[in-house]
Amino acid sequence: MQVDTTTLQMALIGYQSQLSEINAKMQEIRRRLGGARAAVHDRGRGDIPGPVKRVLSAAARRRIVAAQKKRWAAYRQSGAGAKRDKPKRTMSPEAKAKLAANLAKARAARAAKAKATTA
Repeated sequence: MQVDTTTLQMALIGYQSQLSEINAKMQEIRRRLGGARAAVHDRGRGDIPGPVKRVLSAAARRRIVAAQKKRWAAYRQSGAGAKRDKPKRTMSPEAKAKLAANLAKARAARAAKAKATTA
């Protein structure tokens, strides 16, 4: 069964027509629903469906901010955010010298290996 290009083009035109009718009906339903959902869903994106953004009132945002500030205040008051009692560990000069020597040795070995592969 072979289909020629004109048949495919006509089918495409028919499907485009059905798609535009369906999109128009969806737009009408969204308009009738009204409210924030329709406004957020249809803000210049055309026929592309997507997630609906939640809209919070100013009072709800204030309650969320107040609760978060209260949690942070409790966290700071509990001392969890305070500095540690133990001092920071430091390395002895001998340990630092040993690490520096090992690092220099490793760098020299890598340089020798690179020189051997390029030569």
